[in-house]
Amino acid sequence: MDQATLTPTEFSSVVTAITSAFGDPTRREIYLAARSSTDGVTATEVAKQFELHPNVARHHLDKLAGGGYLDVAVAKPSGGAGRPSKRYRATTKGDRLDLPVRHDDVLVTLLGRALDLLPRQQAEAMAEEVGEEYGRLMAASLGDVSDSQRSVRSALQTVADALTGHGFAAHAEKRNNELRIVSEHCPFGDAVMANPVICAVDRGMMKGMVSVLYGAEARVEIEASLPMGDSVCVTAIQA
Repeated sequence: MDQATLTPTEFSSVVTAITSAFGDPTRREIYLAARSSTDGVTATEVAKQFELHPNVARHHLDKLAGGGYLDVAVAKPSGGAGRPSKRYRATTKGDRLDLPVRHDDVLVTLLGRALDLLPRQQAEAMAEEVGEEYGRLMAASLGDVSDSQRSVRSALQTVADALTGHGFAAHAEKRNNELRIVSEHCPFGDAVMANPVICAVDRGMMKGMVSVLYGAEARVEIEASLPMGDSVCVTAIQA
C-alpha cells in the first residue's frame, strides 16, 4: 500500500511509527547510516562510528529492527571462532519517508488566492493560526510524547520527522547555537511560489507542534524559503 491510498487513520499510524522510531536524533542518524550501507552494520561498527557504548548502539539498532526499519541477520565470524554477530540492514519500510504526500492542487491554489485577497498581515496571521491549530493536532496524534519532552532539540527532531511524513523532507540541525528545521521539499508545490503567504501555515504548524511536544511557546522565524529563491526552507525555533 503506497502513501497515496492511506486513509487519514492509517497515515496517522505511519507518522506515529516513524516518530517513535526516529524520535531520538542519534537513532535517526544510525538508521541513515544503515540505510546507506550496502552490507548493513553491526552494533560494534555503530558504537565506533557514533562513539557509543556497544550496549547503547545495540539498543538503538534493536529499536529500529522492532519497528520494522531494519532486518537482522546472524553472521558467523570468519574462521568459525568467536561469537556470531548480528548485522542490521535497512528494509524498504523507511522508503515511505521519501514518498510525496497526496495533496489537492485545486484546494491549495484556492487557499493561496483566497489569502491573496486579504491584507498581507491579516492573511499571514490567519494562515499561521490555522497551521498552529493543525500542528497541535499532529502532535496530539503521536500519542505519548513524554520521551520527547526532554529538550527542545529532541522535540524538534520529532517535529522534523512528522513534517517529513507529511511531505516536507525535513530534518533538525544545530548551527551556531541555534536550532533549526530544514525542509528540502514543500508539499504545497507551485502554489507556495505564487502565494508565499502560505509559508505562514508551515510556521504555525511548527509552533503548534513544539508547544505540545516541549510544553512551551515557541518563537519561530523563517530564515530561508523557496519563494525567496533559496534552495531549501530554513526555520529557526526558540522555545
